Amino acid sequence: MGNSEREVQAKHVYPARDSERSEYSIRDYNKNDPRSHADRNEQAQISKRQHAPIGVFDTGAGGLTVLAALRQELPNERYIYLGDTAHCPYGERSEDDIINLVQQAISFLVEQEVKLIVVACNTVSQAALSMLRATFPMPFVGVVPAVKPAARATKCGRIGIAATNRAIKAHYLQQLIEEFASDIQVSTVGCPELVTLVERGELEGPVVEETVRQNLQPLLSKEVDVIVLGCTHFPALRPVIERVVGEHVQIIDSGAAIARRTGVVLESEGLIHVPSTEGAHLQVWCSGDPASFGQVASKILGYPVIVQQARV
Repeated sequence: MGNSEREVQAKHVYPARDSERSEYSIRDYNKNDPRSHADRNEQAQISKRQHAPIGVFDTGAGGLTVLAALRQELPNERYIYLGDTAHCPYGERSEDDIINLVQQAISFLVEQEVKLIVVACNTVSQAALSMLRATFPMPFVGVVPAVKPAARATKCGRIGIAATNRAIKAHYLQQLIEEFASDIQVSTVGCPELVTLVERGELEGPVVEETVRQNLQPLLSKEVDVIVLGCTHFPALRPVIERVVGEHVQIIDSGAAIARRTGVVLESEGLIHVPSTEGAHLQVWCSGDPASFGQVASKILGYPVIVQQARV
């Protein structure tokens, strides 16, 4: 995360009030203590916020790769996923159009009383994250292309970044490159066809492999030794990508880093869900056809998923 991103986050993330962090547990309350009613009410509010789900938003199926990383890092949390499949892809839309669509989608998640929202999309993070933090009174975690770790990992001084056409052209990506990779050679390529494959649930097979090969060839021709997956859709194709690029090229995505960052924010806000016997809970929503999205989601996540339709 660059300095400018940290400044925006510091400015717009709304921390929990000190009064919402009690040093007492409910078991410590004395019913005869005049403070006990207020304290119990305060603890009930804290418990409710901790028990609330984490919202995860993406334009379609790509954010499911982030959801998988979140569930691995934070298995006790509850999750509500929303894919705006009726309006996907966002890559060719204007910034105003993206902001309008995102506001509607995030409003839906807010209505579900989520405690934090992960914007699991590079395009939306770059175009609308600052607006979301200024508009909605809850913490947001966005996606940052893994330029910094890629620059540290390269041994030959050449890295590649694969993303959507819009993300490749974004000023924010250029800032990241200037800040963390100014002394190495960085090649970029837009791969919208890979997004289409994932949205269709086409994750394996000869056609998929050939499409991946053609899309990544501009990077491989530069003899890079690290490739950044700068779109959350692409990790769904990681097994194919790794076969195509070979063992000498390291593949880096930001899923695990996003999950760790989410944990840090939850901890700092006093929002970590206390483990309970009920187990983790997941709801998946989409704005398009829930049946087809359910098939895609089940393939990406590796277990059956029932999808509900959201009117956004």
